[in-house]
Amino acid sequence: MSERLDIIPAQFFVHRHIRGKWACKCCQTLVQEPVDPQIIDKGMPTAGLVAHTTVSRFVDHIPYYRQEQINARSGVHTPRSTLASWSGQAGAALLPLYAAHREFVLSCAVVHADETPVAMLDPGAGKTKRAYVWAYARSGFDVSPGVVYEFCLGRGAKYPLEFLKGWSGTLVSDGYGVYDQVLKQQTRVGAACFAHARRKFDELVKDNLSPVGTQAIQRMAALYQIERQVKGFSPEDRQAIRQSSSKPLCEDLHAWLKLERQRVPEGGATAKAIDYSLNRWEALTTYLADGNVQIDNNHLENLIRPWAMGRRAWLFAGSELAGQRAAIIMSLVQSAKLHGHDPWAYLRDVLTRLPSHLNSRIEELLPHRWQAQS
Repeated sequence: MSERLDIIPAQFFVHRHIRGKWACKCCQTLVQEPVDPQIIDKGMPTAGLVAHTTVSRFVDHIPYYRQEQINARSGVHTPRSTLASWSGQAGAALLPLYAAHREFVLSCAVVHADETPVAMLDPGAGKTKRAYVWAYARSGFDVSPGVVYEFCLGRGAKYPLEFLKGWSGTLVSDGYGVYDQVLKQQTRVGAACFAHARRKFDELVKDNLSPVGTQAIQRMAALYQIERQVKGFSPEDRQAIRQSSSKPLCEDLHAWLKLERQRVPEGGATAKAIDYSLNRWEALTTYLADGNVQIDNNHLENLIRPWAMGRRAWLFAGSELAGQRAAIIMSLVQSAKLHGHDPWAYLRDVLTRLPSHLNSRIEELLPHRWQAQS
């Protein structure tokens, strides 16, 4: 017996719904069975095709013009403007679910934050301009993960301040100064990223500028070794091991950095690398006292990577509204992936149920609570 793998390319097919009509001889009226509510009212695409279009763009990073070419090979003409319109209408319909998902992400006491630039079309200037996607995720240790994105026109403090309004807890972020303003509230604690601190010393090693870089990386590697060991532990056990094992290593590293700082000249690359860690030392060691906090922000950097991949594939967002709707779809499909769901199956089911789903039960469609209907 032998087995060989084969494939049948995606096929389009048409659903034909025949609705009954009834006429009343007495009152001379005609009654017809109502049409089932659809995500795109009076439109041709089903929820499955809309989900396929959005997943192809926002998960597989296939731009609309290439989807148009792919569909044409099956004999179906779908102009890129039509595909973009379908995705936009899906994003608009998913807004209530996005709002509920945002509340879920911000219900966590530990939130990761980061931002990345994206290009947005500037029709008046005939070129693109820079916009930003801000990302917020529940703790990497949380049993119910989730990430939410917000498309914004800038990188100023007003954007995270508005998004995080009312939230209290520990914010894990990089060294961008805007987060200092976010953390001014007494109910918020900052946790810095050890990976960013390590990269400063890694640059010293790559450029062969100072032996301090190698020693710093080795000392930090010992901290990461402990983190790998306690990854699957409970927050209480993780905190206890950090206090007994990681804290002495951090104290030794801190003393060593201060000593080396006195030995290097001002303004050099080595001094800047050391100062980056020393200036953020309290935030860098926040994780020692909280077993729910990770040592770095790599968890969110991995979740923001799809936007970096999308930048190279779709090139730009067509408008601010298009960027906002893209953020809505990305938030839900990427969170669905975190829970092991097939993004197409999740989105197809949600778009099918959403038009008739009670808003009071919108939480049932959130990625961490969703269950496919049999």
